Amino acid sequence: MRPTPSLSTPRGFTLVEVLVALFIMAVLATMAWRGIDALVRSRDGAQSHADQTLALSTAVSQWEQDLAQVQRTPGAPALRFDGAALRLTRQSKTGMVLVVWMLQGDTLYRWASPPQTRIADLQEWWLRSQQWSGIRDGALPMLGQVSEWQVYYYRQGDNAWSNAQSSAGSTPAAATAASAASDADTADEEADQLPQGVRLVLRLPTGLLTRDVALAGER
Repeated sequence: MRPTPSLSTPRGFTLVEVLVALFIMAVLATMAWRGIDALVRSRDGAQSHADQTLALSTAVSQWEQDLAQVQRTPGAPALRFDGAALRLTRQSKTGMVLVVWMLQGDTLYRWASPPQTRIADLQEWWLRSQQWSGIRDGALPMLGQVSEWQVYYYRQGDNAWSNAQSSAGSTPAAATAASAASDADTADEEADQLPQGVRLVLRLPTGLLTRDVALAGER
């Protein structure tokens, strides 16, 4: 007569085995989280870089367009840089437009007046643009993270780049706009000769950006 086989009692997990399994799962979860976090950071960095590159490209393109349309007018100087702002008069389809590029904080702004057909109105906008409060509402932020900027002129007679503030023709804007006597007008006209080129230097987090723009001939 065969002996009846005894039924074995089911064996469960010990506390040590459970703790080891939980530890392994925690390690895997931590590794997965770090991987996801690295991917998110990489994506955010790439997006930020792309946004900055797009903003820089847009700002430089607008800068070049403004300089390409610079035109002299008896109402205001065609091109002036005072260290804080660059002002220029450019032609539009319906009149002359005063454009101001100005650094406020770490942001480079661009402001443009409505097209003007009267000299007195253009002069009024020029004087108004001397104060940031007068143009702040209509100024558009073009580029951020700009810690410093500088503008240089290239004049054929000098055959070199020179600081726009020390170049010939740096007469006070208000005095230029208010000149009425013929001899003063002649002096302003000689001083207001446009340079052959304009160099823009921006200090960005990635370093210095330099952009040279050749101006068209006298108009």
